[in-house]
Amino acid sequence: MDANQANLTAQVLTEALPYIQRFHGTTIVIKYGGNAMTEEHLKVSFARDVVLMKLVGINPVIVHGGGPQIAQLLQKLGIESSFVQGMRVTDSATMDVVQMVLGGLVNKEIVSLLNTHSGRAVGITGKDGNLIQAEKLPLSELQASPDTRASEIIDIGHVGKISHIDVEVLDTLTQSSFIPVIAPIGVGADGESYNINADVVAGAVATALKAEKLILLTNTPGILDREGHALSSLDQSEVSSLIAEGTISEGMLPKVDCALKAVEAGVHSAQIIDGRVAHALLLEVFTDSGIGTQILS
Repeated sequence: MDANQANLTAQVLTEALPYIQRFHGTTIVIKYGGNAMTEEHLKVSFARDVVLMKLVGINPVIVHGGGPQIAQLLQKLGIESSFVQGMRVTDSATMDVVQMVLGGLVNKEIVSLLNTHSGRAVGITGKDGNLIQAEKLPLSELQASPDTRASEIIDIGHVGKISHIDVEVLDTLTQSSFIPVIAPIGVGADGESYNINADVVAGAVATALKAEKLILLTNTPGILDREGHALSSLDQSEVSSLIAEGTISEGMLPKVDCALKAVEAGVHSAQIIDGRVAHALLLEVFTDSGIGTQILS
């Protein structure tokens, strides 16, 4: 290593030190998905980032998605997918596949990835320890008729909304030096399973744990303005304006909504960052500039 490289390395390490001190002992909830969960070099950088965070005294809690993997298996099994208002209609057969993919294939792959890089990860679903208590999510849709518009309740099956988060199992794991990896499957009062949006679960878990940060990994540099430039920070009124003009739409809506709800409920900060950038987590947590868009209350 020459003198210039050594000096750069030293600058990076000294820049990280105050953040290591600041976040030591705190909890950071990370929603893991998109390219970061499918491209090999990004999977490796993610695993190393999470393990490093744990080693310096931070408690990372991972919530993951798995929509593309669910779609692939449904197609192989010949089960047709349909969506209402962007949400997958989840009948009993589809729910079986969701549990198989999220609670089995995807969850255990992430656990294995973290453990391969010297982590101590444990995979759970929201059904374990009654972590994510849920109920059916009803959807209402306006139905047009010649003389009136009536609201009709649509049954989209085993799609749920969160009624309560019980963090006892997460506290037990983090206090025992484990890294929880959560599949977003909730459990109803009668033991039925519910498929829940992973962004929503991440926000609710961050709120229940009184987390320092909520970080959502996406496939964009953050929230973009009309010209395609990433916005460094936004508050609630600015978010509302961007939604009204259509700048924030579709898949970004649930991410922004859960981030806003989390910071309003006491999570200190929420960031939407680009998971396509190697070591995005370290850049966000341990550097002065950070990356992506910060959501403020």
